[in-house]
Amino acid sequence: MIQVTPQMRIRVAVEPADFRKGIDGLASLCRGALCSDPFSGCVFVFCNKSRKAIKILVYDGQGFWLCQKRLSKGRFPWWPQSVSSATQALQAHQLAVLLSGGNPAAARGVPPWRRVDGDPSEERNISVFAGS
Repeated sequence: MIQVTPQMRIRVAVEPADFRKGIDGLASLCRGALCSDPFSGCVFVFCNKSRKAIKILVYDGQGFWLCQKRLSKGRFPWWPQSVSSATQALQAHQLAVLLSGGNPAAARGVPPWRRVDGDPSEERNISVFAGS
């Protein structure tokens, strides 16, 4: 089972892919058209021309995972459009929205936060709350 975590980089291919391609074909597409390393651990998301199906390719350190979702009825209404980039980045919660047929651009989540200043007072406040 693949678990998509907030730390994972997710890249959605703008152009539709030929869904006759398997792992090797999509990995080659990552290297060529997307200018990305398929072994990087990124989650690569592709759609077919009719937008009735999505494939996800990810390398987990031991091998590739290839997942496919094909809708029983309808099409995926949202897909990124770009003339300047071959991919669009998504966050984990946006991928969940996309896979359920929604618009990930409308999905608002809490922005990623990382403390960069190393303020010790914040560590003290965290430890107080963590212990209670």
